[in-house]
Amino acid sequence: MTETIEIQKPTTPRVLIIAGSDSSGGAGIQADIKACAAFGAYSATAITAVTAQNTVGVQQVQLMPAELVRAQIRSVLSDIGADVIKIGMLGSADIIEVVAEEIEESDAFIILDPVMVATSGDALLEEKAVEALKTKLLPLADLVTPNVPEAELLTGLKIDDVDDLTKAGDALLKMNVYAALMKGGHLDGKSVVDVLVSEEGANIMSGPRIRSRHTHGTGCTLASAVAACMALGAPLEEAVMTAREFVFQAIKTAPGLGEGNGPLNHGLANPETEADDASSGNNPFAALKDLQS
Repeated sequence: MTETIEIQKPTTPRVLIIAGSDSSGGAGIQADIKACAAFGAYSATAITAVTAQNTVGVQQVQLMPAELVRAQIRSVLSDIGADVIKIGMLGSADIIEVVAEEIEESDAFIILDPVMVATSGDALLEEKAVEALKTKLLPLADLVTPNVPEAELLTGLKIDDVDDLTKAGDALLKMNVYAALMKGGHLDGKSVVDVLVSEEGANIMSGPRIRSRHTHGTGCTLASAVAACMALGAPLEEAVMTAREFVFQAIKTAPGLGEGNGPLNHGLANPETEADDASSGNNPFAALKDLQS
């Protein structure tokens, strides 16, 4: 009698990242992959642009052909699949339209980080592409994660305080977004206040502000940490709170690289104890266990 063996469906949490490449490794695809790896999620990618950049600025940007971006997305979704799709830098209206077309029928949870300007101040989205982002992608997003300048650009509202941040989040919900994580890092104050706005109301989350120039890729990292947590099965609010704590610790323990806005410590590994961790067989991401418990 021949025994029938049932092949189990893979349970590895999968995140498809659609974003640009950052040669310095602090933001973009590189930061996204590091953040997902820290949480134990598998990352696949569709690269929208290649940038030459470091901690002091962006020297050159080369957008990928829109059809190549489409091919990357199709290749991944048709084989590996995705539990969460995290979207970052898109660059052009053509790429935005292709991404929208390819993810429209997806069952994945979609996180849109509307990357428009780099930490250094360099533009990363063509002006004519903003309207395409608002009309084509926002309605497909389960979560959008704008900072203050991005939220102002998307909603047309002036944001000076937390109340304004919440109102902008409500405005995004009226644009058919399911939920909006409104990042308040650009607002003045001793604390950093973010607001998670959904149909259930506004959840105001406050944390201490770290005075540091090493914040390159903070937005990418936060959105990807949320994506990883969601892929692992966490509820949205829990995923956001865990991701915020992860970013706080990653800034706090930043390696201090570069002359400008330096990268975060995505591994949360303490350089002083790294050798001991390696010799003892400890996972360098062990600090994350406390964040997820």
